[in-house]
Amino acid sequence: MPSNPLILCISALTAAAGIGVALARARKREQATAAARLAEQQSWQDRLRRETEAAQLAAKLAAQEQLVRDRVELEKALSSRQDTIAAEERRLGERESTVDRQLDRIARLESEIDTRSRTLESDRTALDHERQQLRQQRVEARARLESIAGLDAEGARTMLLQEVEREARKDAADLSRHLLENARRDAETEARRIVGITLQRYAATQTFESTTATVAVSGSEMKGRIIGREGRNIRAFESITGVTVLVDDTPNAVVLSAFDPVRREVARLAMERLVLDGRIHPARIEEVVTAVNTEMEGFILQTGEAAVARTGLPPLRPEIARLLGKLHFRYSYSQNVLHHSVEVAHLTGLMAAEMGQDIQAAKLSGLLHDIGKALSQEVEGPHAIVGGNFLRQQGQPPHIVNAVASHHDEVPHENLLGILVSAADAISASRPGSRSESMTTYLQRLENLERIATGFAGVEKAYAVQAGRELRVMVKPEELDDAASYQLARQIAHRIEEDLLYPGQIRITVVRETRCVEFAK
Repeated sequence: MPSNPLILCISALTAAAGIGVALARARKREQATAAARLAEQQSWQDRLRRETEAAQLAAKLAAQEQLVRDRVELEKALSSRQDTIAAEERRLGERESTVDRQLDRIARLESEIDTRSRTLESDRTALDHERQQLRQQRVEARARLESIAGLDAEGARTMLLQEVEREARKDAADLSRHLLENARRDAETEARRIVGITLQRYAATQTFESTTATVAVSGSEMKGRIIGREGRNIRAFESITGVTVLVDDTPNAVVLSAFDPVRREVARLAMERLVLDGRIHPARIEEVVTAVNTEMEGFILQTGEAAVARTGLPPLRPEIARLLGKLHFRYSYSQNVLHHSVEVAHLTGLMAAEMGQDIQAAKLSGLLHDIGKALSQEVEGPHAIVGGNFLRQQGQPPHIVNAVASHHDEVPHENLLGILVSAADAISASRPGSRSESMTTYLQRLENLERIATGFAGVEKAYAVQAGRELRVMVKPEELDDAASYQLARQIAHRIEEDLLYPGQIRITVVRETRCVEFAK
């Protein structure tokens, strides 16, 4: 049905009016929103302006306060500087016045020096004249003395120097004897007390062990087995063990000879096992020697550790304990070196206790003092120094190393431990029954003692007595006086220390005897 144009026009107008109303409302809302935003922005700007002004005001106040503080501090510094300058000016004024006074004094001194110089010059002229006169008088007096004494100037000088030398030697000998007597008087009592107490508290028995490695065999048949066909068994045994096997006419015995005591002991044990087993051939020999070597390593370590335990010390490193164990097979004048080391450890500890020293360090030094003897075949040098170097490599403290290295005075003593070890070593070696020596060595030592003494001028006779512990020297009284006899004793002692090796100590007694004989007729 066709629409009415009027109705359509009205509808269009109505729609347009509605749209206009909506647009008007929307525009009003936008205007209201924009106004609100503008008001809010205006409020933020006002607040920001107020905050800025407040911050500027605070900053201005702070700057003013800082300026006031800086001004006060500057004024204080300026006042202090002014005071300092004033004080410096006062000091400079005082120094100037002092310098002026010193200059005046120097001027006066220069004037006095000039006056004294003129006086000295005149005195020097007078002295030169007097010196010339004295020189002339001395020449004349010397000529008169030479004519009276019958000696020229050189002879008189020589005689005077000889007399002065004799008097100086006598004075030196008297002073030396006086000092030594005082030192001995003060130190001998204390030393005797310490050593006496030590020996009373420690008295170990000495056992002499045979150093000959002898193996018992049952008859010549066993000797034949040891030798083997065409000597193959004995050659194999000597090659494996490094010892020499002596099969001679000695009944029921075979002798083993080797420089190394450990190797000799291994060979002895291996030979005993082979003899007991009866099976002797190269393969069996190698098997037995290998087993004995293994057991010997364990025995050496256990022996060293046992020696450490006997001294009451804490366990040592296996390398050190192993070398101590090797000392069990070494002897010095028939004295077992390991037993001697243990004894020295106890003696050193006892003396250290009497003197208030470190007992543990003293025992350790005494126990290790001869450890270099276990290395003497491998390292060259004196056993004391070799032992000290080994202990230094093993990390032992320097005072222990020096005590071991210096116990034979081959290096200087740096502490008291070395002196204690030396004393304990001498005590252990010189105790009755501790060591023995062959008759040939003993007689040779006595002859050397007497030969050294008779080699000095003025000695008439010399006798070694008390088994070489004392040397009696008879001197000619017309050639040596008391002071010279005292010097002779010291010279003989020094010569013996340099030339001879001997256990303990040797006493030198010089006897000067004047006999006056007359006959009544």
